[in-house]
Amino acid sequence: MEDLDYQEYRQLDTLEDSIKTELVEVICHGIVVSNLAVLLAKELGEDDDFCREIAIAGLLHDIGKIKMNRYLYGKDALAVEEMKYFRMHSVYSYDVLHRLNYSKLIQESVFHHHENYDGSGYPYNLVGKSIPYGARILHVCDVFAALTSDRSYRSAFDEEAAIEIMIEETKNYDIEMFVAFLRVLHSDEFKNVFNIEEQVELFNSMMYYMYEQPKRSVVRKGKKIVAVHREH
Repeated sequence: MEDLDYQEYRQLDTLEDSIKTELVEVICHGIVVSNLAVLLAKELGEDDDFCREIAIAGLLHDIGKIKMNRYLYGKDALAVEEMKYFRMHSVYSYDVLHRLNYSKLIQESVFHHHENYDGSGYPYNLVGKSIPYGARILHVCDVFAALTSDRSYRSAFDEEAAIEIMIEETKNYDIEMFVAFLRVLHSDEFKNVFNIEEQVELFNSMMYYMYEQPKRSVVRKGKKIVAVHREH
């Protein structure tokens, strides 16, 4: 392999760990949003075909975040410059799905899932019903899933606290969908299909798989790395 300065190697190793963590978070979050989106779509009276589409959109809506690792320098409160890049993740997600020829419904739902109903969202500041229907579904589910998940800068809110926060920000959501979502949270289907503890267990098991694999050791010559080995 090409000789690397040890500090450069450590930076690459740290970046790899960061990407692994982001990948696990995106997958677990996507599973939760997908489950919630299907339940909400059913509550709104949508058919099986639509539910399949919104399930895929929910699963993949944040895939563009993987690309964000090269831009984000920390996971605490984002600086203004970092936020500019972070807000591109829905665009990157859309680009991936567009290249892979996913349906228009899936692409539009992912692209606009951070639009707020009052026009304060992104990427296009769309207002009200001009926001694609699927995106309005994902938005409600995405916010709830994010609030009830652990983040590096805070612990997860419980369901009641998450809803209180969302009620304070109802201007961001299609109110009909938000009310339908509240019905979902009190339904037997929600209790049977969506279990926060199970999602935490899934996250932990995936993190274990990622990080308990054989570790790497390095062979250095002075300040240069001349070989990298997997420990067994």
